[in-house]
Amino acid sequence: MRTSSFLLIIVVAFLYAIGSPAIGCGERMGNQLRNTAIENGWEPIGNINNQHIQELGHWAVLEFGKHVNCVLKFNKVVSGRQQLVSGMNYELIIEASDIGGKEDKYKAEVYEQTWTHKRQLLSFAKVK
Repeated sequence: MRTSSFLLIIVVAFLYAIGSPAIGCGERMGNQLRNTAIENGWEPIGNINNQHIQELGHWAVLEFGKHVNCVLKFNKVVSGRQQLVSGMNYELIIEASDIGGKEDKYKAEVYEQTWTHKRQLLSFAKVK
């Protein structure tokens, strides 16, 4: 009985894996925000080491990992900018490591509305 249950779990996991889109670590997820020039309300994030900004970057890496065939480890947010809308748009440059320990930089675009507890990863891509 245990062997057949184990085999069933393996088969289901395999079917899930081959049915999921194969987006890797360096591929783009989502669409970039439009009108992202500084003159359209974007301003640099004053304190990039702010706990909330670092937590947003960590969340973005975890959220990206839910949708792709890639495991990344969040290291830190190294730079970013923000835009006040009906909430806040963030463009974060994140340093993260792949499973082999190789570090790269990624750009995450996140929308957050704190009073409704809404957070959305709009795009995530390796910085070239």
